Parts: sequence; C-alpha cells; structure tokens
Amino acid sequence: MSDETPICSAKGCRADAVWVLAWNNPKIHTPDRRKTWLACDEHREHLSQFLGVRGFLKDVVLLKEWETREAPEGSGS
Repeated sequence: MSDETPICSAKGCRADAVWVLAWNNPKIHTPDRRKTWLACDEHREHLSQFLGVRGFLKDVVLLKEWETREAPEGSGS
C-alpha cells in the first residue's frame, strides 16, 4: 500500500481526492467492470457531468467509503 495521498483526476489539479467516480464504457467494458476517476470537492460535479452525458457514470462515493468496500473481508477493525 502506498503512503501517497490520492489526487484528483482533473487535468492539472493536484488537490487531494475526496470522491471516487466509478464508470464504464459499455462499448469496450463488460457490464460489471468499473474504472475509476478520483475527484476533489471542486471537480466532482464537472467530472461527474463529463462521464454522465456519455452514459458512463455508474456511482459516486466518498473515497474513504470506496476503500472500505474494496478492502478484503476481515482486514479492518
């Protein structure tokens, strides 16, 4: 696991990520596949709209919740 703080995926942004935008392109990904972009508070809406108008956006969750979801069972307190 890296000690680096995840940063926003918006071009040129170096702010800490707060959100995970889970998406998939149905033309190239299986329905259950999820790609992710990270977003700071400032860019969450912009990135969500970019993915949403293309029909790619599947979920928007807080990074800390996403990390909890993705953790293997029994690996937390």
